Amino acid sequence: MRLSTVILPVHRWSDGQKIWRRAEELGFHAAYTYDHLSWRTFRDGPWFGAVPTLTAAATVTRNIRLGTLVTSPNFRHPVTLAKELISLDDVSGGRITLGVGAGGTGFDATVLGQEAWTPRERADRFAEFVPLLDRLLTEDAVTHEGGHYSAREARNVPGCVQRPRLPFAVAATGPRGMRLAARYGQAWVTTGDPKLFETGTPEQSLAALRDQVERLGEACAGIGRGVGELDKILLTGFTPEANGVLESVDAFADFAGRHAELGFDEIVVHAPVPDSVFAADEAVFERIALEGLAQLNG
Repeated sequence: MRLSTVILPVHRWSDGQKIWRRAEELGFHAAYTYDHLSWRTFRDGPWFGAVPTLTAAATVTRNIRLGTLVTSPNFRHPVTLAKELISLDDVSGGRITLGVGAGGTGFDATVLGQEAWTPRERADRFAEFVPLLDRLLTEDAVTHEGGHYSAREARNVPGCVQRPRLPFAVAATGPRGMRLAARYGQAWVTTGDPKLFETGTPEQSLAALRDQVERLGEACAGIGRGVGELDKILLTGFTPEANGVLESVDAFADFAGRHAELGFDEIVVHAPVPDSVFAADEAVFERIALEGLAQLNG
């Protein structure tokens, strides 16, 4: 199992760069950030852009993987996003993973002046967004006339450093999203069952996640792909345990062990943000980074 972290883009770079450097020093497999224009309780505070933040992070780190958890069609277009990703992959020396999902109904859904899309509209757009982005990142020139997105002789030379393109980590829980993950993903991402976050139990959450992994396997089998070909990533903080995963090394090891048994390859924890839903003891967080997996494997 691998341990990664999410660093929210809430810090001016004079402070933020220290956090990204520290993530590498602590040995995290990857450091991700959210790709939103604003997010929930952080809406009225500092919040910086994901791609510039990751570009800056790439210049102050050497080996840690970097990426988004997750990018969505809410305010992104595949043509412009592909150009930014190719540039980011180049700056980082081929260390970028794109976490990508269908988006939700938060602030990003209406900030450009449109009404929030229905679940079906989000699924329809996602089903066009991912295949088009795949083409844009693997072909030198792309023309596409779709129901939601168009590209006219879009050029993306020289392409990604990573070949044939940078990896996709597809966030999905529904059948259409699972099929996209199976076909286009190098990884699959989940936060668990959102209906269980506030009122469910850890046992119910495990059962729901087990069902998700099984349905991912069915989607892979449907196209003749082995489910083992996809990494399975769990972004913590949204199961009934919430941020309790970071209360102690023991708490983390117990949580990670139970989810490793379901087949998860990567656990992602949030770097502490004081006075927020992601508040945690910095010293304990660092101990988990340094000792958590060793205790799990021990």
